[in-house]
Amino acid sequence: MSTPVSLDRDDAVATITLAGPALSTESKVALRDALATVADDATVRAVVLAGGPKAFCVGQDLTEHAAALEGGAEAAFATVEEHYSPIVWSLMTMPKPVVAAVTGACVGAGLGLALACDHRVLASGATLGTAFTGIGLTFDSGLSFTLPRAVGHARAGELVLLGTTFTAEDAVAWGVSGEIVATNAVLARATEVAGRLAAGPTVAFAESKALLLDVPALEAALAAEAAAQTRCGATTDHAGAVTAFLNRERPSFVGA
Repeated sequence: MSTPVSLDRDDAVATITLAGPALSTESKVALRDALATVADDATVRAVVLAGGPKAFCVGQDLTEHAAALEGGAEAAFATVEEHYSPIVWSLMTMPKPVVAAVTGACVGAGLGLALACDHRVLASGATLGTAFTGIGLTFDSGLSFTLPRAVGHARAGELVLLGTTFTAEDAVAWGVSGEIVATNAVLARATEVAGRLAAGPTVAFAESKALLLDVPALEAALAAEAAAQTRCGATTDHAGAVTAFLNRERPSFVGA
């Protein structure tokens, strides 16, 4: 049985790879722990976060989530504070640069992970989006903090409310990423960028990350996301949308 998250080293560059597109509790714990490991390892000077060729990450495993909802929204959405928020916090605050290697689908919490990194290398065919409102939720994984800073407040609102996906080309035009490469070149390019960063003045990089990050605002955003997500998770809209998704049906929303 394969591990949900792998951690590999190439000199001073650590590569963390998500084995599957959807995040189960096992994979969230493994990712959280892997990030803590590289953050605390002084011999790691740069990090690559990667997924598979067909998907960087599509967010929560909804089959697992549906089972968790049987215990109530509060229990099901404890994962936001226990897993998603700490993962994003680690990516954004670790004193070393993190490069996202984004291929395929990058939606929901996957988009949150990508935007929490310091640099993004996108595959030419990558598809990005928020996806949360499609299942009756608001966003988490730091997106209320990172998305408007990446694309602007107005566009962030459109992407969330309309659930519109966007392309790698859109991402570059909007300032989300600086480069697009072929799918089979994404990991190599991300590793190359990470290697360049690892050979640089990493103390200065760490101080620069800290100066660019509004820590109180991030803390407040993550706390607000957890509370809002629990409220949304208790709605009929969310329960019905999850069932519809698993049955491959179109959800209908009643606003409650």
